Amino acid sequence: MARVYEYDVFISFDRKAAHVAEWVARHFAPMLKRYLQDNLGDVGVFTPGAGRTGDRWPLRLRHALLRTRLLIPVCTPNYFRDEWCGAEWDSMAERERTTGMASREIPNGLIHPVIFGDSATYPPHAHERTMVDFREYAYGSAFFEASADYLDFERLLRRFATTLAELRDEVPPWRPDFPVLTPMPGEPLVPALPVL
Repeated sequence: MARVYEYDVFISFDRKAAHVAEWVARHFAPMLKRYLQDNLGDVGVFTPGAGRTGDRWPLRLRHALLRTRLLIPVCTPNYFRDEWCGAEWDSMAERERTTGMASREIPNGLIHPVIFGDSATYPPHAHERTMVDFREYAYGSAFFEASADYLDFERLLRRFATTLAELRDEVPPWRPDFPVLTPMPGEPLVPALPVL
């Protein structure tokens, strides 16, 4: 069993939203990793959905969450309705509580959200966090890279990565008993009887 962190950041997003997944995979995650490497050297960035065929993804997510320093939620209204996204956020919030992070004594937390979609409908616990607003740059297509806004997107992402790099050393030492929450399994599907 690993005795250290494996990932510096876990990018949490609503995997059912294809346009969010495309933005994360095409623009956000690769550039964030590049700018983190500029500040820290070799870094680990976990993006759900980037696993190998045959992985048992609930176990893979639990493993990655347990061994991640910081959570980067890509927030949309549906992010806060998705039970897996909620479990990822709640896992890190519980870690903050058990380690004293995001408190009056240690105000820096382990959850660093970015705004992808309308933030007016986010729940109150989300509004307690300082968020970086990426709504102006929430375009998944390759054409976004050729736009005049792409340089501004890169500048904002570079500043965000620099902040994360500065916070990395403030993360508490890894412990095997960090809480990792997962949604309760739903009722098993009952197959329809075949029509003869």
